[in-house]
Amino acid sequence: MPYQAERLPREKVFRDPVHNYIYVQHRLILDLINTKEFQRLRRIKQLGTASLVFHGAEHTRFTHSLGVYEITRRICDNFKRNYPSKTPGDGLWDDNERLVALCAALLHDIGHGPYSHTFEHIFHTDHEKITAEILTSPTTEVNQVLRSVSPEFPEQVASVIQKKYPNPQVVQMISSQIDADRMDYLLRDAYHTGTKYGTFDLTRILRVMRPYKDGIAFEVSGMHAVEDYIVSRFQMYQQIYFHPTSRSMEVILNHLLQRAKEDYSTGDNAHEAGAPYLLFPFFNHQFNLDDYLLLDDGTLTTYFAHWRQSSDPVLADLAHRFLDRKPLKSVRFNDETKNKIPMLRQLIEKAGFDAKYYTETNNSYDLPYDAYDPKMKKPMTQIELMQSDGHLIELSTVSALVSAITGKFSGDQRFFFPKEMLEDKQADVELFDPIYKSFQRHLHNDYII
Repeated sequence: MPYQAERLPREKVFRDPVHNYIYVQHRLILDLINTKEFQRLRRIKQLGTASLVFHGAEHTRFTHSLGVYEITRRICDNFKRNYPSKTPGDGLWDDNERLVALCAALLHDIGHGPYSHTFEHIFHTDHEKITAEILTSPTTEVNQVLRSVSPEFPEQVASVIQKKYPNPQVVQMISSQIDADRMDYLLRDAYHTGTKYGTFDLTRILRVMRPYKDGIAFEVSGMHAVEDYIVSRFQMYQQIYFHPTSRSMEVILNHLLQRAKEDYSTGDNAHEAGAPYLLFPFFNHQFNLDDYLLLDDGTLTTYFAHWRQSSDPVLADLAHRFLDRKPLKSVRFNDETKNKIPMLRQLIEKAGFDAKYYTETNNSYDLPYDAYDPKMKKPMTQIELMQSDGHLIELSTVSALVSAITGKFSGDQRFFFPKEMLEDKQADVELFDPIYKSFQRHLHNDYII
């Protein structure tokens, strides 16, 4: 029996709080899970700084990746059972595509780094490109396992994640407006943050999914389940992913890494206690895949603990604020009040804070958000409903609920600053009182706290 078809003598199961059991039936999938590159995902949190707001959100990229695999497995089972291909090109499901779909689902996030999006911003990495490199580099265990199927198989799996694979059904399982990735992270994040409005009827959605020649559609009878999913996604972004305190802690993390980069790039602090040797290749923009795979959340957290004792007071203070959860405060601003920000920054400087590291403007409109909007310039796949006669119709044209929120997002613009600026006195130094009073007066007059 060829390796790619080899089934385990008895299926392996992983207990899971979202899916109950995750079923592993192929030797290939189990071998991929056991690679060092995949096991590294146990040490990278799924929600990053959001765990400092929602204390239950300690789940990892590892658990999410298993969940995406499991949903994809269920989709394949449904398609094989109800929509098996009878003749080539009939638009139905060819189960020979199962293995590439399952591997892409399992490995889609393997390139994420520690504190993913902040790390990418500071060090200009790209987790999607690194994912493809992990799959295709002969130096990785993942590549060796994939190559046991065929020499071309690693590239095939990577092409699914890169949205270049020739079968659109496989691509849309992993990356579309309703895909296994989004469905798992919404349910999983809702579970671990304790928020009920992020839930939706996964069983019903999987039941009404069906393949067609250009991808995946949904039976029109399942429209209300799809509506529920869209609303849940909208609510999770408003309430969880864009939470002001989570964004505040991400600002601190961003500035902490930026300060460390500037400190150590000069070489002046390169040999002090706690020097972040594993980060040096990133400070110098000369990292390779091996350097990248040495990093995880724990690596960075260990460096942060050392930096609390740094001779650089700004680096030490930012490390303290991040590790001990001392978020910056924030206020909303708009186009009419944003001209006040330079003056507020001047007051913060007079109070003794370096505005470069202790202030930030953060626009949630610019944060990653996949609002459903089929009319956008570069739309992702639309959500197509299949009618009884086989014709397709785009969801928002028949759903008043989805139409009402299509392309909409009630985001905000925020100015972040040290909480100390809201206190009446600083260390009983009367000299500072006018600065703080002036700062607070401007906030109350011009901003919404």
